[in-house]
Amino acid sequence: MKISKKALGILMLSLVFVLSACGADNSAKESKSEKHSGSSSHEEMEHSGSADVPAGLQESKNPKYKVGSQVVINASHMKGMKGADATVTGAYDTTAYAVSYTPTNGGQRVDHHKWVIQEEIKDAGDKTLNPGDQVILEASHMKGMKGATAEIDSAEKTTVYMVDYTSTTSGEKMKNHKWVTEDELSAKS
Repeated sequence: MKISKKALGILMLSLVFVLSACGADNSAKESKSEKHSGSSSHEEMEHSGSADVPAGLQESKNPKYKVGSQVVINASHMKGMKGADATVTGAYDTTAYAVSYTPTNGGQRVDHHKWVIQEEIKDAGDKTLNPGDQVILEASHMKGMKGATAEIDSAEKTTVYMVDYTSTTSGEKMKNHKWVTEDELSAKS
């Protein structure tokens, strides 16, 4: 049986569409199963990022964990983070906020995302924002975050850390993850 190039091309294109539809269905199922804090979902979290920090962010002069320190992450912002060994790559004094927002890309509402810092909020200035304040996010930790209108859930003056770590579930190496707070880390024993 001979198949023309055109028929083979159509068959291959159909196969691509079928497979991509299956992949989209699986990611939707995964999205529903990887919830965090109610309706918050962090599967699109940017695990690794640039070492660049927002303008105006001040390095901590006396952080509990200095750059290069070996620590353990006690937070579970995303799958594979809690209990992970990490290396501190940056320490900064600022105000960290938990925020709730609806992504600009039409994704599902994210509740209590931890953390967005003072310098990642449009026109925040130096004044600590209060729970209930409406802000525009300049952070891009997740798809659809930058430019989103958010509500401040909580505020905490603290030292925030950028860390490199290896996921405890996937083994994937995460570089320059932003942000974990001082109370979410412990010294590696």
